[in-house]
This record gives sequence, C-alpha cells and structure tokens, in this order.
Amino acid sequence: MSTTHEANQEAIEKVRDLIKGIDVAMLTTINDQGLVSRPMSTQEVEFDGDLWFITKKDKSVYQELLQNSKVNVAYADKSYVSIRGEAELVEDRTKVEEFWNRSYEMFFDTTSDDPSLVLIKIKAETAEYWEAGNKTKMVKNLLRKITGKDSDDMDLNKTVELG
Repeated sequence: MSTTHEANQEAIEKVRDLIKGIDVAMLTTINDQGLVSRPMSTQEVEFDGDLWFITKKDKSVYQELLQNSKVNVAYADKSYVSIRGEAELVEDRTKVEEFWNRSYEMFFDTTSDDPSLVLIKIKAETAEYWEAGNKTKMVKNLLRKITGKDSDDMDLNKTVELG
C-alpha cells in the first residue's frame, strides 16, 4: 500500500519525465484584461515540484505576478502537460548565474549581473497530462495507483496532485 508521499513522488517523477527536454513552455498569468500567455525558456533543472524561469522587472509578466500569483504552465511535445501553481518572484544573483546562458544575454540584451533580472519560481499544485500511443496502458496503471480508481473508468487525460 503506497503512502500519499509515495504517490506524490511518483506523480512528480511522471511530470518530470513528460517535460524533460522541452525547451519552451507557455506561461499563463492574469492581468486586468484577463489571461495572458507567453513563451518562456525552461530551465535545465530536474523538476521537483518547482519550475523556474527568468524575466526582468520591466516586463509585463513581472507586474502581473505582483498582482496575481496564480499561473499555468503548458508544455507540448510528444505529450501535453498543463501545470497549475503559485508563482513567487525571487531575487537570487547566485541562482540567476546558475541558469544564465548566451541566449538570455541576446534575448534580454544584458548580462547576468543586471539588477533588474528576477527569477520566477512556480510551486506546482496540479498537473494535467495527455499521452497516446504505446504508453496508454502505462499511464492508466500509473493513474490507478495515484487515484486508487479502476483504469477502465478513466480517460487518458488526468490531473494529479503534486503536493
């Protein structure tokens, strides 16, 4: 019999496998007019329940997150993953340096020591994913373990609690 912690860990590992290697995610925030989505470069760190992105304080995403920290991050490749969570703005020069690469330098037209750079840390709350093909049976078995429900009654897209 698995514990809640084991089920959460299994769900996190599943999401990690699904988003690994996907370079760009769509980050959705909320502004005065409604929902806003934009492409963001995914950090090359193992997903552990948190997602990390870099932005600048003069970007609209920064202001939107100051007003409302609820976000959604969508990944699309061989599978589709939608992660809902809570964003936190983090000022950490060491972590910016850790994530920094030449493409950021060109995109932001600055260097990693720019004081206007800020990290977006997203604490994932739930992840919904869709898979097809040969992995269907594996996904159904995983979902049965997580939810405790018979897989014959389930669709291929599911939501898993990550925390």
